[in-house]
Amino acid sequence: MQVDYIIVGCGLAGISFCEQLISNNKSFIVIDDNSQQSSTVAGGLYNPVTLKRFTPVWQSKVQLALALPMLTILEKRLNIKLDFKVPVRRRFTSLEEQNNWFSRSDREGLSDYMSLEIHKNSNPFIIAEFGFGEVLETGRVDTKLLISEYRKHLKNKNILINETIDYNLIQEEEHKILYKNIVSKHIVFAEGYGLKNNPFFNTLPLEGSKGELVTIKAPKLKLNFVLKSSVFIIPLGNDIYRIGSTYHKNDKTNAITVQAKEELLNKLKAFITCDFEVIDQMAGIRPTVKDRKPLVGLHKTYNNMSVLNGLGTRGVIIGPYVAKQLFNHIENSTPLDNEINIARFDE
Repeated sequence: MQVDYIIVGCGLAGISFCEQLISNNKSFIVIDDNSQQSSTVAGGLYNPVTLKRFTPVWQSKVQLALALPMLTILEKRLNIKLDFKVPVRRRFTSLEEQNNWFSRSDREGLSDYMSLEIHKNSNPFIIAEFGFGEVLETGRVDTKLLISEYRKHLKNKNILINETIDYNLIQEEEHKILYKNIVSKHIVFAEGYGLKNNPFFNTLPLEGSKGELVTIKAPKLKLNFVLKSSVFIIPLGNDIYRIGSTYHKNDKTNAITVQAKEELLNKLKAFITCDFEVIDQMAGIRPTVKDRKPLVGLHKTYNNMSVLNGLGTRGVIIGPYVAKQLFNHIENSTPLDNEINIARFDE
């Protein structure tokens, strides 16, 4: 079998790169063992404002301009609903936070996204005497559905190999990559935290942080927007809400923990007063980097090997941007954005 590209990994990074290849009429095959759960357990929010400090998300305008049309294309191709336009509101805990919101809202990169209206709380089961600030142009992507349906789509086209990549079988020759019976011009590793096992790129500073989420059923809550306080509350419909998430750097397993559940529920109960039932808990390792920027670029020695990784918590909107950067870098020798280029870690 001959293809233009082998893609290793079918999370948000891998899917974004697949879409670049499709739009540019390139042939490819995907190798994925479904071992990395960070994309499937993600909250799936896209939000151009960092709500902890009221700062702009890096390159958010450019990223949204690429990500939202891609989601529309995917919805049509896969015949599913992925993009749910839902407001995101930040719960204020003091007048000082309200003032900080207004002082930040006229800054470059924020003025288009931070509403100047303070929304008063009318929900009897939410403690929010200082109201909420609303972020504009936000939404939620059903990442779990996207990945499962995308895998099915690739499988139907016979371009998905459901197995763990055997790095020992990858042979690099001039202008081509050999893997079993596949001959490819290029291989792209989009493995998430699985990159730690990759002998070609495992020296990159991919730290990884474990995130856990719980899902609750709260019939009385009746929340129709994403609420950000000490945790996110994300409405999924039918009185179901996702609560997240935790950040732990030392535990690198996908196992759920009692400690994370208690941490999330204690924070939730600090501002929600209605009864609820926990119906699910999930965990995954986010592919995070020490400088919070993605890892994109070519191997130092083998110029037909690339990495696309480190999307962290914002893979929904970052994925299409970095995928386009990498594709243009490989095909057209277009320079990568210095902030994402793995060359920034060269000694």
